[in-house]
Amino acid sequence: MQNEQIALTEAIYYTLLSLYEPLHGYGIMQKVELMSAGRVTLAAGTLYGALNNLLDKGWIEALPKNANNRKKEYLITAQGKKMVEMELLRLQELISNGKKIVEDGSEK
Repeated sequence: MQNEQIALTEAIYYTLLSLYEPLHGYGIMQKVELMSAGRVTLAAGTLYGALNNLLDKGWIEALPKNANNRKKEYLITAQGKKMVEMELLRLQELISNGKKIVEDGSEK
């Protein structure tokens, strides 16, 4: 993993957040919509493209199918969690700098 900061898209960010517990594709779509209060909706094509990308990067893993569930489930990896933590820091910096300008009216 490189140390450079990568800005995550909302779709990727919410997908990673939804996978702190095992979920299948449709469950991810529902959870993202719920977490964003309906503002972010993922179409199936967008979601499965994102999942393949995240799998390739090692940010999520596909769990083995079991007899009780025929749907493929995914789970965030330690590397994926690190990317979420880095994104939170990046977003906090954006908010902090924006507040300094907007609320204080200065560039302290």
